[in-house]
Amino acid sequence: MADTRTVEPDAGAQDEKQRSVRVVMLALMITMMLAMLDNMIVGTAMPTIVGDLGGLEHLSWVVTSYTLATAASTPIWGKLGDLYGRKGAFLSSIVLFLAGSALSGMAQDMGQLIGFRAVQGLGAGGLMVGVMAIIGDLVPPRERGKYQGMMAAVMAIAMIGGPLVGGTITDHWGWRWAFYINLPLGVVALGLITAVLHLPKKRSQARIDYLGAGLLTVGITSIVLVTTWGGTEYAWSSARIMELIGIGVAALVGFVFWQTRAAEPILPLHIFRSRNFTLMSVIGFITGFVMFGATLFLPLYQQAVQGASATNSGLLLLPMLGAMLVTSMIAGRITTSSGRYKVFPVVGGALMIVGLYLLSTMDTGTSRFTSGVFMAVVGLGMGCLMQITMLVAQNSVEMKDMGVASSSATLFRTLGSSFGVAIMGALFNSRVQDAMSERAGALGSKITEQSAQLDAASLAKLPAPAREAYQYAVSDGTHAAFVLGAVVAVVALVAAVFVKEVPLRGAGPKEEGAADESTAPKAPVVEPV
Repeated sequence: MADTRTVEPDAGAQDEKQRSVRVVMLALMITMMLAMLDNMIVGTAMPTIVGDLGGLEHLSWVVTSYTLATAASTPIWGKLGDLYGRKGAFLSSIVLFLAGSALSGMAQDMGQLIGFRAVQGLGAGGLMVGVMAIIGDLVPPRERGKYQGMMAAVMAIAMIGGPLVGGTITDHWGWRWAFYINLPLGVVALGLITAVLHLPKKRSQARIDYLGAGLLTVGITSIVLVTTWGGTEYAWSSARIMELIGIGVAALVGFVFWQTRAAEPILPLHIFRSRNFTLMSVIGFITGFVMFGATLFLPLYQQAVQGASATNSGLLLLPMLGAMLVTSMIAGRITTSSGRYKVFPVVGGALMIVGLYLLSTMDTGTSRFTSGVFMAVVGLGMGCLMQITMLVAQNSVEMKDMGVASSSATLFRTLGSSFGVAIMGALFNSRVQDAMSERAGALGSKITEQSAQLDAASLAKLPAPAREAYQYAVSDGTHAAFVLGAVVAVVALVAAVFVKEVPLRGAGPKEEGAADESTAPKAPVVEPV
């Protein structure tokens, strides 16, 4: 069992504790890798899956079912960890994710695959939340900067390696291994966490807020469906989209009303009384909006306009992800040594605005080196924001609310990514179609009437004038998308300016001052291996 008393361990015991924390962190990083790699690997395998199982008309649901289940279950996993113990909830989410992975690999038709992907998504909702909440329990905020580089490295590896790994697995082992590959990694994580992680066991007498969970699930599901279907499956002004918007708004208003009355709310609204927590939620939403929008359009621009290979699309993001990794590590070290962090959201917001503006200036004549420099500027900004937002959010709440704080921060980033992809995508598609009509007339309209995003094979088949028109249209579309991203990033900069630099818990002469926004007790101790 963990010992929550304040003790002064000798040097040997402290070394043992540090080794134990490192082993737990290894298991947590493996789990984080599972959560981030999955969609990227599966996305690469989708053409092969459709060729084997058929059901092309239901293709989008393979991703949508997973995304919906993940988003809807995220806040519930966070609350379960707060009520009944972090370790049990986390292990349960891993087991559910692995079960969904195994079932998805055994699917015999598209309907089964969609259903099993939803099961997998339910487990995935607890993976990232569990990682962040357990880190919040084990590592005081003042010391957490040491591990920021590890988390940023996992994210970079997933984004760069996902498409490459997915393609290799599908080509050599078959698409089913795109799901089975999760099993050995997950078993290693389960074994390490079971053996080494020892947190205080909890058994709350409070009942789960089922009504609140239901209302929040309906609201989140409606939002994700609107951002997924709007402008693709249905027109933005269609009756179906309007219905979903109405249902989503009604459910979320009902949810907020009920949370003020529930005995044990699924998302306690009092955590938003902390100015820093609310501001970090806003910054996290904007970061998700910008980041996932950038990772969608940058490879598209470089493939369509600069002639890069789609096979190595993950490598195209290396300047941005490398800059993000280096900056995140430096920010973490400085935060740990000094306890100061406000400068990073402010600088990060400013760099994101500058970088997105620079990306918006790219045209058909921009070189890969120049676009790489522009991407690096965006990466520097994201590196200042990615982990600092979670760190400050967790430092702004009591330990008993660590789970819901982590899940809320994760949820806002997820919703930001959904809105970013949808809104920037709608603007991009509109500009591409308009530009094609202007430059290629009826032929241009016909080329992009099904989709504004052509693959390499389709692009190669176009006549030279139409291909040149499409390259111009894509550069025009990315210009509009990145201008929008820069405007939205201004909100993150404004929010960062109003952050109050509350001393981080855990170390340093100002530890007692953290009571400004949080009166949390010390984090539990990990038992030595």
